[in-house]
Amino acid sequence: QVQLVESGGGLVQSGQSLTLSCVASGIVFGVTNMAWHRQAPGKERELVADITHRGGIINYRDSVKGRFTISRDNLKDTVYLQMNDLKPEDTGVYYCNANGPGGFVGEYEYWGQGTQVTVSS
Repeated sequence: QVQLVESGGGLVQSGQSLTLSCVASGIVFGVTNMAWHRQAPGKERELVADITHRGGIINYRDSVKGRFTISRDNLKDTVYLQMNDLKPEDTGVYYCNANGPGGFVGEYEYWGQGTQVTVSS
């Protein structure tokens, strides 16, 4: 059974920081690409950042570049999202995503249950 368990969300003021964690089980973490998505009320879910299985390729959406950092620890089966200088528009439910790269590894996709991040102005 695959589980992605997020933690670290909360209520902070504008300009403060949070670090989200996502611990994976039931997958071979070291060959799995990971990502963080978020969904604000009334809006569609959007990709925030992603990282390939060894961390060699990292992408961010433009609005978080320079403020957010995605990283992973393949020994702990954990992916992180360090969020600095948070803004009210960063408010939303943050979801951890695991996806198989295809090829011999196969294609698959799993989601965590989400963790709420609220940034007050």
